[in-house]
Formats: sequence, C-alpha cells, structure tokens
Amino acid sequence: MFPPAEVADDQGLVAVGGDLSPERLLAAYAAGIFPWPVLGEGYPHLWWSPDPRFVLMLDDFRVSRSLQRTMRRGGFEVRYDTAFNEVIAACAESRRPGRSDTWITDEMAAAYRELHRRGFAHSVEAFTSGELVGGLYGVALGGVFFGESMFSLCPDASKVALVALAERLRGWGFDFIDCQQETAHLARFGAQAVPIREFLARLGVALELPSRRGSWT
Repeated sequence: MFPPAEVADDQGLVAVGGDLSPERLLAAYAAGIFPWPVLGEGYPHLWWSPDPRFVLMLDDFRVSRSLQRTMRRGGFEVRYDTAFNEVIAACAESRRPGRSDTWITDEMAAAYRELHRRGFAHSVEAFTSGELVGGLYGVALGGVFFGESMFSLCPDASKVALVALAERLRGWGFDFIDCQQETAHLARFGAQAVPIREFLARLGVALELPSRRGSWT
C-alpha cells in the first residue's frame, strides 16, 4: 500500500492520498508510517515517517521528582478506554501554538473511533472528582504503542496519564512508545531521536509480539 518509509523526503513525507480506512491505518503503522493532515480538512491525506524518529523506550522511561510527588498525593484517578470519544474530542479542541485550527479533522476522529471500536485504538484518561481533566490516545500493535495526541485541562493531568500508560505497557512487555516527532515535553520522560532505519528494525521486532486487542478497561 505504501512506499518504504526510508524513501520519505527531507520533511518526512512518504505518500499523498488514499483513505483512512482501518486497514490502511493499520498497514501504515505496521510500516512505520502515520497520517498527519497538516493542511486541514478537505485536502488529500498526507502520510509521514520522519528521520530521525522520536521514541520512548519503556526501559528508559523516567519520572521527575515533582511529578512523583503529585502522583503520591493521589489527586487523579486513571482509567483506560472509558471515555475514548471524549478524549479525542478534547485533543481536537487543543490548539497548537500559532494555529487556530486542529489537525484532528472530523474524518480523522471518525477513523480512530472505528479503530477503537475494533480494539486497536485506546485512551488513557485522568479524572479529578469524576471529571475528565486530561488524557491521551493512540494505537497499539504488537509491542508498540503509537501515541497520537494528548490534552490537559489542569497541571500534570496528561503527564499522570502518560506515566500510568508507560507502567502498564512495561508490565505487559511492550517495547516502546512511538512519539513520532520530537518535543521537549516527551524528552523529559526519556524519549529520544533514533535514525529511521534503527526505528524500523525495532518496530519489526516489536510487531512479532501479539497485539493486546480489545478494551483495556
């Protein structure tokens, strides 16, 4: 379905066009490629595989002392796959600096809701006093969690969700979280840039593990 990820251009663009069917999305992730409609609604779909790739190896995951103190205070309740639609809607409402629109188009949201229904896409949710205040979502295949987006309505909410996810994935024997693109936020947790060929080699090994399909509740 896709050209090899290694043939991406200098910006990481691999392919243009196609649809967002579950089969195409899963094929893309398995090939080290992900969709990112930076042009917005109504334009052809763009498929990416940047070099280097930003990944969070679960064995290298680290938590700051301040965040550890926050978690010990117990102000958050973490749940899995109980509010997927709400999480993706909240992520879509979050605006990136310098942009007034969102890259999570209606079509993108619908596609990931279908992946969730089929047991491949998952959400991690942080609640306070029964109110959803932060979380993230992504796709799990084999021993890899492909992170897509996160949001936070109060300090540390999305961080707590990420820590809970990493601990659960590590306990299940997952290898790494694909962060896609470099951010200072994720670097503080131990994420690092790796050459695309190394990423694809690690991906091939991790995909040999069985996928944890179905609800994580």
